[in-house]
Amino acid sequence: MPATSQPYPRRRRAYRILTAGAALATVGALGAAIPADAHDSGHGHHGKPRPSRYQDVQLLSFNDLHGNLEPPAGSSGRVTELQADGTTKTIDAGGVEYLATHLREARKGNAYSVTAAGGDMVGASPLISGLFHDEPTIEALNKLDLDVTSVGNHEFDEGAKELARLQNGGCHPTAGCYTDKKFKGADFPYLAANVLDEKTNKPILKPYYVWKKKDVKIGFIGVTLEDTPGVVSAEGVKGLKFKDEVETINKYAKELQKQGVKSIVALIHEGGLPASGSYNYNCDASGAGSGVSGPIVDIAKNISPSVDALVTGHTHAAYVCTVPDPAGNPRMVTSAASFGRLYTDTTLTYDRRTGDIARTSVKSANHVVTRTVPKAADMTSLIGRWNTLAAPIGNRAIGYISADVPSTGTESPMGDLIADAQLAYGRTLDAETDLALMNPGGVRAGLTYATTGAEGDGVVTYAEGFTVQPFANTVNLQNFTGAQLIQVLKEQVSGSNASAPKILQPSGNLAYTLDLTKTGADRVVTDSIKLNGVAIDPAATYRVATNSFLAGGGDGFTTLGLGTGDLVGTDDLTALEQYMTANSSASSPLAPPTPNRITIVQ
Repeated sequence: MPATSQPYPRRRRAYRILTAGAALATVGALGAAIPADAHDSGHGHHGKPRPSRYQDVQLLSFNDLHGNLEPPAGSSGRVTELQADGTTKTIDAGGVEYLATHLREARKGNAYSVTAAGGDMVGASPLISGLFHDEPTIEALNKLDLDVTSVGNHEFDEGAKELARLQNGGCHPTAGCYTDKKFKGADFPYLAANVLDEKTNKPILKPYYVWKKKDVKIGFIGVTLEDTPGVVSAEGVKGLKFKDEVETINKYAKELQKQGVKSIVALIHEGGLPASGSYNYNCDASGAGSGVSGPIVDIAKNISPSVDALVTGHTHAAYVCTVPDPAGNPRMVTSAASFGRLYTDTTLTYDRRTGDIARTSVKSANHVVTRTVPKAADMTSLIGRWNTLAAPIGNRAIGYISADVPSTGTESPMGDLIADAQLAYGRTLDAETDLALMNPGGVRAGLTYATTGAEGDGVVTYAEGFTVQPFANTVNLQNFTGAQLIQVLKEQVSGSNASAPKILQPSGNLAYTLDLTKTGADRVVTDSIKLNGVAIDPAATYRVATNSFLAGGGDGFTTLGLGTGDLVGTDDLTALEQYMTANSSASSPLAPPTPNRITIVQ
């Protein structure tokens, strides 16, 4: 599939911003090796100013927005900031009305500014976006003047055809048009260099994009993680192949160089695990790459030195690090957390003589999208329009809680609540249902007791439930032997989950010990696994409720894909709603489950 080097038509606008407040950031730099007078213009033979050799290009980036147009609630809407005395404080952050203001303020005074994203702009979105198949988020990104983004795994939640619609526009094939105007699609390119059509063996979308400003040009290559089929439903990736990230980026870096594009940025929807939970920690305190681990480190170390910077995502983490390239030279690798809480401001110094980035001068910082700045009026209007359409559905009360139900922790109260709901629902389908298991990645948020809306404290609305479970997975029942059930629990900490465990959230009648002092599958203590206080019998048969993603073997739980006696029920959000309605009321709200089903030894 030929790639274009022509910029997408932009709709840049002039904005007047009252104030943006002080940006809180940490700066990573690769040194300074550019002559002091390198930016002086000088004059040609006829007295006309000539461009300096070096031109600073501002790269603004963010990742994993997941359709969070409104400020995220609870811990999902906060960042942790490291203070000078070593203490930390939390800051409320996020919301596209504030993100727009911050980005527009950051662009001021930067004639050469490009905005890029690292994937998962949509998918697992709150109701205001998800209810409308994420058209509102694409509209918001257009208004943000996003220039380019890679695809992420969540861009495939509804399959390649729906992703193509988000790119190209048109009404949804079953839901139709939501307004009297036809959906125009994204006016920025989605890049999918390593996502191939199985029939044509070509990328399903453009593999790269070249941003141009006068005589400056920078190429962007976009990829998602190779393991996307392991974290997306089988239907979402049907007919697609996902290739190695490094091989793909190196292939297209060579192609760009042949076209004369020497400055290259990789947009990679794969990430790392930072050494600190504070967005502004010093990632390189103990040397290049010392403050981050995980898949992105090996990827960064093997991508061609011709690539000048990496914008990453997927792990929802915040870091600004340098990681050595194959030639041993430091290269900037960044990630801006998630949900629009941070953005990254990177300065790329372009060398007009070579057409490349002067890597020694690259500097970068993560900035908080604070909520103390004025809201962008056009985003407020956008949110208002879509909320008006969503209100009849979203404002309906589905239950009551007595306190926050968090979604954080190895075992979370929210995960336990969902598992309990699925067990209860499973028993309405088949009274012999024994237990339920919920994947942690499917728990997208917790429930917050305090409300900013009109419904009142403790009321759980359909919109809040949708934010927790936005995937529309079905609740499936399957039969497993006790030996298979034990194997499922061991797969939480072995195989593809060995280095990054995925701890299933159990229904209240399942208990076991997780010994983190051990390694691999041994971390699950077999003789501690009990159902209703009785040890699991390897030869017995158990009826297990999971969502359809897990029932297909997702998240590395291959044994869950081997069940028998399949019975498919309603969607998981309906199961949660039914449970909340049956077990809570205004006078008797539901208390958050105590996360004590898994005994953790550390």
